Amino acid sequence: MRKVFVAAMLAMGIINARAQVNDSNTPLHLMKPEYKVKYGVSTSDEIKTVMDRVLNYVSANTPATLEDKTTRKEVTNLKKANADTRLRSGDFRLTSYEWGVTYSAMLAATDATGDAAYREYAVSRMSFLAELLPYFKKIHATGKKYDELIRKVVDPHALDDAGAICSAMIKAQMANPKLQLRDAIDNYSSFILNKQYRLPDGTLARLRPYRNAIWLDDMFMGIPTIAQMGKLTNNPKYYDEAVKQIQLFAKRMWVEEKLLFRHGWVEEMQEHPAFHWGRANGWAILTLCEVLDVLPETHSGRGEVLELLQKHLRGLARLQQKDGFWHQLLDQNDTYLETSATAIYAYCFAHAINKGWIDARVYGPIAQQAWHAVESKVNAKGQVEDVCVGTGMGFDAAFYAYRPVHVMAAHGYGPVIWAGAEMIKMLKSQHPKLNDSATLFYKEAINSNDAIITFDKEGKY
Repeated sequence: MRKVFVAAMLAMGIINARAQVNDSNTPLHLMKPEYKVKYGVSTSDEIKTVMDRVLNYVSANTPATLEDKTTRKEVTNLKKANADTRLRSGDFRLTSYEWGVTYSAMLAATDATGDAAYREYAVSRMSFLAELLPYFKKIHATGKKYDELIRKVVDPHALDDAGAICSAMIKAQMANPKLQLRDAIDNYSSFILNKQYRLPDGTLARLRPYRNAIWLDDMFMGIPTIAQMGKLTNNPKYYDEAVKQIQLFAKRMWVEEKLLFRHGWVEEMQEHPAFHWGRANGWAILTLCEVLDVLPETHSGRGEVLELLQKHLRGLARLQQKDGFWHQLLDQNDTYLETSATAIYAYCFAHAINKGWIDARVYGPIAQQAWHAVESKVNAKGQVEDVCVGTGMGFDAAFYAYRPVHVMAAHGYGPVIWAGAEMIKMLKSQHPKLNDSATLFYKEAINSNDAIITFDKEGKY
């Protein structure tokens, strides 16, 4: 690196062949650092290239097809579907909450890039699932056992079955009222609103691993759908319920001194251990973004939700590592650097900037470096690497620290697409620039390409 730098200085005439590099004859501060992960300002084309790799991979490996489980022959006539009809296997499950995140991300990607292929991916698969509903309801009514993945659409048993996919369907339906998703939306949302287990005060809860446990993940698995039902139906009761749920979760899960959420809370515990798992904190802050996107400006709870978002972003910002990632346990630097959480945070920082909720000058460089971290984990096939597999609730560091990572962990794919889409939007409204080797964000375009850019006497760059 030193030889390359000296050669460059010679070429520019800054030093001559006989001079030794020193502080007097060489601008050492302009030496190029040996970053492990790319540093500097992305372009929209660079970002979309990464997104396209992911889209092409998942498109080729997630068939929207029914088949007979014995013969493996494709079933194209839904009237002939029976208890032996199942979804054809791909690398990922079309009815999982992880893929609900992917559907929302794909919708956002078309909005950001203008490329209809992303929306087509999401709409075609969500429409496929919605079309199955009435036929498999009849099969369900017979009491016969049928494909478990289709069962999640027909008869949701948990927030994981319903929330993320319902949220994506609502967005698609509102964007295009001609879509036939409403029956599926009503089926999913009815479970969330009327059947999901709750604490006596109404908090969304579970009966595992202990009775009356609250999982931070369930903020995202339930609350965005509730808020979006408010926009879909124009009924303010849903907005009120969404804000109430955020308040109830924050009351038990928010750790003010860390500006982070704990992952799990159990009603019968007198003490509540705080393990700040990365992806769960991602689900929480993503929930706040999703709710603020639809919550009316005049709603009495909006200020409280916005303040919580801003505090959470401050807490996360101070824990970003030097290469742009966040750790599996956010405040434990001996745990591994995890991709899905990093991608969710990249999205949320960029989204909050785009919405004007936080200052781009403060947080733009954080979003930019987070994206560089994320793109470094998308391999040539379009697979997302170093993603933590599904993770339950635990109360010791070893449980979280040793969770496996795998390219088949579906949790990473939607967040990568979503982060890329929001970064492209941010680049359209902000003006990042390298100035004195640092990535800085400006409110106006900077035309100079000088190594160090400053104001002139008129206050212009």
